[in-house]
Amino acid sequence: MRTLSAVPVLGLRDHAVGRGISALTLDDVVAKTGLSRGAAAEAMRRARAAGHFFLPAPGLYIPIPSEYSTWGVVPAMDFIDQLMRHLGRAYYVGLLSAAEMHGAAHQRPQVFQVMVAQRVADRALERVRLRFHARKDLAAVPVSLINSRTAQVRVSTPEATVLDLVSHPLASGGLSNVATILGELAEDHRLHPDQLTQSAATFPLAVVRRTGWLLDRLADHTDTAGLAEGLHTLVAAQGTSGQRAVDLLEPSGPRRGWTNRRWGLIENADVEPDL
Repeated sequence: MRTLSAVPVLGLRDHAVGRGISALTLDDVVAKTGLSRGAAAEAMRRARAAGHFFLPAPGLYIPIPSEYSTWGVVPAMDFIDQLMRHLGRAYYVGLLSAAEMHGAAHQRPQVFQVMVAQRVADRALERVRLRFHARKDLAAVPVSLINSRTAQVRVSTPEATVLDLVSHPLASGGLSNVATILGELAEDHRLHPDQLTQSAATFPLAVVRRTGWLLDRLADHTDTAGLAEGLHTLVAAQGTSGQRAVDLLEPSGPRRGWTNRRWGLIENADVEPDL
């Protein structure tokens, strides 16, 4: 039974936006409109068809403010935290999407990349495309809380972002693009040696080696010595410095190339940063 304070479905979008409500569940719709669950679901289907809401996951309705009416969706940063909470998944924004937020905007990412502890299906929502990458030890990765229009969003720190990019070269535009981003962040003094070394301890040793090699590769463009030496100390502590190379610079490349004993890598790829 409808109450005197019930919100008409046609006015629900403006009601939510005007009160800073960034997401509604079906239970919320029932409580606000006084409709039955079946009637509320049908009413929200019509509201979505009218462009007032979009549905990033079953049972989660995101209001679309008038400034995004032509999009049919809102920017990913404005609903990713709400979506992941609704799905009950730990997450952080990572890879190229995080790099852009930290000021490395050389190449705008075509998808919004999110790291998750458990598998989540990718989503294409009008002009927003979400791509999820699983990482088992997600909780060990340092994150920053960055304000969006609607929430505080978990984003990997600049140091963890770099290491993630090195871990996922295919999703990061290749090693040359990773080197470009690394160089931009180093030039802007957004990477701190101690924090990079601490973050590196949570990544596989092969990733640390590749990151160190890239820092050395960038030495002609910017001062990376302090960043590289912390990683080299970490590598040397595990008894690999000076030994036979066992890891490939490009993980998917051929098993042949020059041996770099400083980092214990086989240089099987050409890396050309755009700096």
